[in-house]
Amino acid sequence: MSKQEENTAVDFEKDIAELEALVSKMESGELTLEESLKAFEKGVGLARRCQRSLADAEARVSKLMQEMNFDSED
Repeated sequence: MSKQEENTAVDFEKDIAELEALVSKMESGELTLEESLKAFEKGVGLARRCQRSLADAEARVSKLMQEMNFDSED
């Protein structure tokens, strides 16, 4: 695994953990409306980054499968 791939994996794990923490805070009901809105906005950004990371990982797996002559759509 390259250094960039390792960083991407670490960033993904960090983003997921931060997203889970935000959800817990929001579900606690202890945030003001303004704090909840800021947390929601941040959560949307984190979710988008996670989706991009997953899409990139899926593309890498698909490429590897094609290189190995496996059909990745079964």
